[in-house]
Amino acid sequence: MAADFLPQNRYQVAQPAWSENAVIYQVNTRQFSAEGNFQGVIKGLEHIKALGADIIYLMPVQPIGIKNRKGALGSPYSVKDYFAINPEFGDENSFAALVSEIHRLDMKVILDWIPNHSAWDNPLTVSHPDWYAKDYQGNFRPSPWWDWDDIIEFDYSVPALRRYMTEAMCYWVERFDIDGFRCDVAGYVPNDFWAQARAALDAIKPVFMLAEWENRDLHEQAFNMTYAWSWNEAMHDIAQGRAPLDRLRKYYSWNERSWPESAYRMTFVSNHDKNAWDGTQHEQFGQALEAAIVLSVTGEGMPLIHNGQEAGENKRLAFFERDPIDWQDHAIGDLYRELISLKKRVKALWNGKAGATMLQVNSNDLKRVFSYVRMQGNEKILVVLNLSPDTVSPTFDAGLYNGQYRDVLNRQDIVLDAAQPPILAPWAYRVYEAI
Repeated sequence: MAADFLPQNRYQVAQPAWSENAVIYQVNTRQFSAEGNFQGVIKGLEHIKALGADIIYLMPVQPIGIKNRKGALGSPYSVKDYFAINPEFGDENSFAALVSEIHRLDMKVILDWIPNHSAWDNPLTVSHPDWYAKDYQGNFRPSPWWDWDDIIEFDYSVPALRRYMTEAMCYWVERFDIDGFRCDVAGYVPNDFWAQARAALDAIKPVFMLAEWENRDLHEQAFNMTYAWSWNEAMHDIAQGRAPLDRLRKYYSWNERSWPESAYRMTFVSNHDKNAWDGTQHEQFGQALEAAIVLSVTGEGMPLIHNGQEAGENKRLAFFERDPIDWQDHAIGDLYRELISLKKRVKALWNGKAGATMLQVNSNDLKRVFSYVRMQGNEKILVVLNLSPDTVSPTFDAGLYNGQYRDVLNRQDIVLDAAQPPILAPWAYRVYEAI
């Protein structure tokens, strides 16, 4: 009888060993370099590698539709041909050279995939109009309730569309040896399609799948990682004074208890959407920016670096025009390098089941101070964040707090004792490694 109640693991996606301490880096080919093409990205790969990134996430590389185009160059998310290369970026040979160089540097590459919709002038609108969703008048329609009027939606109740989209994804893996996909608005496409596509892709080679969505069911059969949108929203609102610090605790409680242990969540302070529509990392987080970055790298989740963050991300990149990143050495880049180096070295900070669960270090100032440890074997990392505009001097529970540590960012040894409360400036942060 008891056997009838044995736990059932519905989450079948296995995480590859190489991803256990991985960091992901987003590339907008149009803006990444002065050239604005694949060759410009190749020139920057050594820089990305030196940051500590392992996965290159390339924004869409396919040709962009002209009909109802936004701006002079259009949105990369308005795909005119799923089997072709945008000539703005190069050709098949230059794309193949980019993938080859990424692999030579021992990194992986995942390609942004747009399954929910196409450009108005995609040839499929003529050859297979029945593959598209229709409005109440029977006409092609953009996604409802959004201003995405440069695209029209597919209808995934049509089996032939599912076959076509799967074959198109398989083409890029077979032809160019890419390592997976970042799937745009993945929740607008049925989960059962993703299971079908994943099976077909894995039959070619094991792939890594990232869903731009936040739903644990996507991890059952299809996706390795999902966006931690609610993490970003919580941090943003706390930084702007619009939410209490308990909002962040609620996220981590939800993440630990409601999500599968095997699932990777992608934590980020910026990406192409946030930068273009909500503002630069500085506009969004202000003085809380560095503390948010510390949490994104040392807390649970795989951190994303949006191209240009490490150079200070000092402008909103134009989405439909050429607007190259202003590259420079910056303290944000130094912070990412330090934190990622720590993450790589200390297994307690690794991703998913390979790392350690965050444990809250209680204090007498939970409204302003967020503190936690991650422990595994003989390893222990203690992080203390003052997520407020006030100077604070919290007293911590001794059990998880007391000990001998190395201040990772200041490179100084220190003894922490709950009887001697620290003084933390507004938005200050500390990262300690037990010694």
